[in-house]
Amino acid sequence: MNQHPAALTRIPSVDEVLKTSVATDLIARFGRPAVVIAVRATLDSVRTAVRAGQIVKSGPDDVATVAGVRLDEDARPNVGPVFNLTGTVLHTNLGRAILAEAAVEAATVAMRRTLALEFDLETGKRGERDTLVRGLLCELSGAEDATIVNNNAAAVLLVLNTLSRDKDSVVSRGELIEIGGAFRMPDIMSRAGARLVEIGTTNRTHMKDYEAAVHPGTGLILKVHTSNYKIRGFTKEVPARDLVALARGRAVPLVNDLGSGTLIDLSRYGLVHEPTVAEAVAEGADIVTFSGDKLLGGPQAGFIVGRRDLVAQINQNPLKRALRVDKIRLAAVEATLRLYRDPDRLHERLPTLRLLARPKSDIADLARRLQPAVGVAVGQDFVVSVVDCSSQIGSGALPEEQIESAGIACRPVGHGGGALHSLAAALRALAIPVIGRIEDQALVLDLRCLEDETGFVNNLQALKRPGGR
Repeated sequence: MNQHPAALTRIPSVDEVLKTSVATDLIARFGRPAVVIAVRATLDSVRTAVRAGQIVKSGPDDVATVAGVRLDEDARPNVGPVFNLTGTVLHTNLGRAILAEAAVEAATVAMRRTLALEFDLETGKRGERDTLVRGLLCELSGAEDATIVNNNAAAVLLVLNTLSRDKDSVVSRGELIEIGGAFRMPDIMSRAGARLVEIGTTNRTHMKDYEAAVHPGTGLILKVHTSNYKIRGFTKEVPARDLVALARGRAVPLVNDLGSGTLIDLSRYGLVHEPTVAEAVAEGADIVTFSGDKLLGGPQAGFIVGRRDLVAQINQNPLKRALRVDKIRLAAVEATLRLYRDPDRLHERLPTLRLLARPKSDIADLARRLQPAVGVAVGQDFVVSVVDCSSQIGSGALPEEQIESAGIACRPVGHGGGALHSLAAALRALAIPVIGRIEDQALVLDLRCLEDETGFVNNLQALKRPGGR
């Protein structure tokens, strides 16, 4: 391979590039160390290209400009917004719940101001951060006491480690769930130091199975809400309310893990009823655990509510400090919980409920308005049409519940699955990535979660597609 020595000698040095006005501006924006690194990387690329016989612009200004592009790309945040057009409202991989404006404002204040986080303003002494949300959680759930950790898996881990360490934890085999990322209930129980006692079979568990398994060495009975799957056919399970008498008679705590958890009856929004936290408490569960960032519509958190004496034990566990939440999340949780005090206007203020309750007719109108813009953006290689589709809640909540929705389908002219994947990749490469789903030989953009219509159209204008108009 030719080395092109003459061309190599004309490549400027790092110092020459740094003296240009372009580099001076970059240093003011990014700092000298970062600019030096970018310039060196650019010069290395230029030398490689020249040695390969390529003709490249290698003047000092040219190198500085390319280095600036590198710096701009590197400065883009890794945690950035996307348009969620998958049809999954609470998409685990896309951040789950969008926070209410009240929660965003509260979190912003918590970031900008000093807070009485663990300071009792009445006594002037050290306080507990859980106090900031304990009252609200008890009010909304009907529980005697409550505490908070960083997610529901942590809540279950902490409860098991506190109440059943080196003891038996009785759970139905049909409830040994696996949640996202291959995290399995048996693994959580093992890490918590609890001995798993499986009872029943995958599809059928009876009261007699619980009665036979509970003994003086039992730490707790665990009831797990199988929110992310359903077993149908020849099945049998024992509801949590039916286990109360057994648990109390044997002096063994009954723990009900609701998973997603909800503080309201979702049937008022046309969805299938999901057990509420208040219902679980009223049925007699000693401890109830649930999430904050799923059906509740808040930030990531795990809640533990129930008997005062048991919650006190849980709070004294050294693991509690390792699993606690920070001031920003606490502020957002409090603001979210306060919204539940006004259930009649909750769907207007809480994005999760607003999106779940959004009428199909409104979404279809939006699809018809956006169809021309999408058609122009994707080009003549695709037929763009308004279609009926189905959304889902997501995050393991009501997996079989389908919500009627509408969207835009982009079908390649002729046959070619590669074209669909190419289009999907191009949409993901936009300044604000657009995430849809491929089904029925089309890229479907379910518009249930699209509220920024203008921003979406403006974002599409940068779409780069071969054959685009």
